[in-house]
Amino acid sequence: MATQVVLLDFWPSFYGMRLRIALAEKGIEYEYREEDLRNKSPLLLKMNPVHKKIPVLIHDDKPVCESLIAVQYIDEVWNEKSPLLPSDPYLKSQALFWADYVDKKIYDASRKVWTSKTAEDLEAGKKELIDYLKVLEGELGNKPYFGGETFGYVDVSFVPFYSWFYAWETCGKFSIEAECPELVAWAKRCMEKESVAKSLPDPHKVYDFVLVLRKAYGIE
Repeated sequence: MATQVVLLDFWPSFYGMRLRIALAEKGIEYEYREEDLRNKSPLLLKMNPVHKKIPVLIHDDKPVCESLIAVQYIDEVWNEKSPLLPSDPYLKSQALFWADYVDKKIYDASRKVWTSKTAEDLEAGKKELIDYLKVLEGELGNKPYFGGETFGYVDVSFVPFYSWFYAWETCGKFSIEAECPELVAWAKRCMEKESVAKSLPDPHKVYDFVLVLRKAYGIE
């Protein structure tokens, strides 16, 4: 009996993009189901009753929730091709650490940039975001990818945010490339991979989505 894989997702979600990239890296065929987050499907509520959020990976009717956990699951289940996590326990721990750093630092800081209603809040948000990005750039160093020579778990975890860079820069009136040139060079390197390029939406489309959100929040 064939394995059934379903992804419940929402197109601008960088968390969902992680799973799209990981599945593409592994060459796994799956059914993509776009969710309306204002009217969540019964399947989403059934498969993720705790958080009621996307993305949810459904593998043979069994849900895997939370994007970093799901990427790790994908890597372990389909381990014959394109390993994402190192086999060495220490290197694996470092990859998990930096992916967790991305989740705990980058999202909150970036959100302050495009939701700020005052110049003071915007400047504070920009400074915080740039500081966090510089830490990541320092960890990248001169390596092609975060794990070294091959595209891996931290790259999958962070590169989806690249599709939001344009929105952050436009709302915040700053340049990430000017602040973190090596990080942007890394992102462009990742975009040369088909698994990444086909999984990330157009940055201008993301920006249009952000403008709708800003209007809904009473900004501008």
